[in-house]
Amino acid sequence: MQGCSSPEPDPEPDFVPEPTYPKGVRTNTYDARLAVHWANMALRITAGTPGNSPTYASREFGYLGLAMYETTVYGIADRQSLVGQLKGIKAFPTPKTDSVYNWPLALNAAQAFLLKNLYEHTSAFNKTSIDSLDMAMRTAFGDTLKDKAVVARSIAFGQAVGAAIYEWSKTDGGHQGYKNPFPENYVLSTTPGSWSPPFDGQVAIRRALHPYWGRNRTFVPANSSLEMPKPAPYSTDPNSAYYKLYKAVYDKNLRLTQTEKEIAMWWGDDPSQTFTPPGHSYNLATITVKTAGANLAKAVETYARVGMAVADAFINCWKCKYTYHNERPSSFIRANVDRTWSPFWPEPPFPAFSSGHATQASATATVLTDLYGENFGLVDNSHVSRPKDFGRNVEYKARTFASLWATAEECAHSRFLGGIHTQQDNDTGLKEGKVIGGNINALQWKK
Repeated sequence: MQGCSSPEPDPEPDFVPEPTYPKGVRTNTYDARLAVHWANMALRITAGTPGNSPTYASREFGYLGLAMYETTVYGIADRQSLVGQLKGIKAFPTPKTDSVYNWPLALNAAQAFLLKNLYEHTSAFNKTSIDSLDMAMRTAFGDTLKDKAVVARSIAFGQAVGAAIYEWSKTDGGHQGYKNPFPENYVLSTTPGSWSPPFDGQVAIRRALHPYWGRNRTFVPANSSLEMPKPAPYSTDPNSAYYKLYKAVYDKNLRLTQTEKEIAMWWGDDPSQTFTPPGHSYNLATITVKTAGANLAKAVETYARVGMAVADAFINCWKCKYTYHNERPSSFIRANVDRTWSPFWPEPPFPAFSSGHATQASATATVLTDLYGENFGLVDNSHVSRPKDFGRNVEYKARTFASLWATAEECAHSRFLGGIHTQQDNDTGLKEGKVIGGNINALQWKK
């Protein structure tokens, strides 16, 4: 199969596996292309499925990334399952220690199962695409195996892990969250400085997106009990910190350079047009894996960490947003500075503090830096295929970064440049994301 390495043959009869390990070729023997194929498919399905939102997408990447890891970890000599460390799950299916498994086949089966179930509402065409990739990878990895019992066993194991993860996902509070993303019964705050849906925002509907998302179960227990940061107190006094934060957004938007416009657009990740902000982070995981030439073992841990990081980041950020209901620059500036002002980027349908982009980008950079180092550079080409935005006179050009943390800083800054976040929103998001990502890193990945 083009784009996929030839699987290693099953071990010869004199092969002696390490104690307590299932038999079979180790996960790190394979390159990362199978994981990349499924990450790309996940992004494609995310971008092409109705009811797309950054909240719902972040959750899906969490479960998909974890499934990559849990279906292959028993073939990684120095890594262990995360069962017992994650919230609300006591057991996943385990392979038999006296049997041979093909770990890519297991990963493949779980991804196909989960993607079709997590995105049960996607089109028949998209589901056919998932099935096509599933069968192509089964052929690529299964046809070279002499023992077809190994093929059946590996696929069954992957499907069992996928099914277990899916059943667990139903209890997290976000199951089928695409069905009612803007609940009519949610009552918005009316205290001074509170957010209200704009008439000229990113979506036509004037209600709040997933206001209860912050109640959802996090993957990592430590991320469920973080103290909420506090925004600056509301004030219309021009000398107050609050006023200056919003006035700074106004001043910057009056003098955006071409480069700053490109940055604002690059990280916009409008859910109606792209694979969402957490999808951008999941794609950064792919870019990192490919840039590093990582093997399959390193890749599955990368996707697991990034997936759970963005999922937990959105839960915590949404909890913060709907604790304070902090207004966005548009309402404050129009009321106190310039009633005719409009932000460079349209306002999304939820409160401002803190920034979701900054929080999830910081969490992503934190876990990737732990895996690949502080000075790991990359080229982000996530949107190079998008056509030019003639209305804003912006082309989507690849962006180069000297470090992973630099991607988070630019992502956060882009929201200030877009006119939809104050500096406190972004600074707080970067700080909180570091904590969230740090808790992902603190799991006992190693034996």
